[in-house]
Amino acid sequence: MKKTQLTLVAILLIFSNAIGQTSTRQSLDFSLSGAHYQGALALSFVNDWTLAKQKLSVGVGLRYTGYLGANQFYSTAPAELTSGSTSPLIIFQNNIAANIDTFLVKSPLVNSLNVSINLTYHINSRLDAGFNIDAIGFSFGGSRAGNYINGPSGRMLRAAPTSFNILLVSDNDRGTLNSEFFLRYAIDARWGVKAGATFLFTEYTTDTPVQQYPQPNDRFRNKSLLALIGIHYKLHRR
Repeated sequence: MKKTQLTLVAILLIFSNAIGQTSTRQSLDFSLSGAHYQGALALSFVNDWTLAKQKLSVGVGLRYTGYLGANQFYSTAPAELTSGSTSPLIIFQNNIAANIDTFLVKSPLVNSLNVSINLTYHINSRLDAGFNIDAIGFSFGGSRAGNYINGPSGRMLRAAPTSFNILLVSDNDRGTLNSEFFLRYAIDARWGVKAGATFLFTEYTTDTPVQQYPQPNDRFRNKSLLALIGIHYKLHRR
């Protein structure tokens, strides 16, 4: 019993020491991403926590993302249609092709403001590898003309960005969510540059449900893989 108590005390002391040595850093991050007929910009404020002498930082941020494109195809979004399930295990399931319809948006323009989760691995004093992803927030933007490809004679109607965004699992996600994979190089103590890839979900909701099989649906999603470049600026560290 005494040995167990001493072990617990030792663990608590190590944990307390690690928390006490945690450093905090605030930064601004600007990214530009692009691919064929589409592009995005993102501006983030991030607060990172790094344990002393550790390689990993964990952060929470607030990110604005603006996306625009031309003639982009949006596919059926809800998981209960695309995979026939809303289970977290749908990530391992194949899409049901017969349940997926297409909505062509001629000039998509979507703005989002989301809370982001940020992970950074410090390779050395100048080079970092990072990943971040939006968790929850909202989207806004004007309505756009679109063409329901699977409808009679390509039915024309209007749609607006899905207003509520939330990260769940795979097609259970809702709304517009941005994520980045990157390498970042520190030019000096404050400025850095980065390059990598952006994986961006944007989503539109049509004015009326247009897809009728296997059930009415008004949500359509575009998944974009974009090349990324960016600038990083450290605001404060303590």
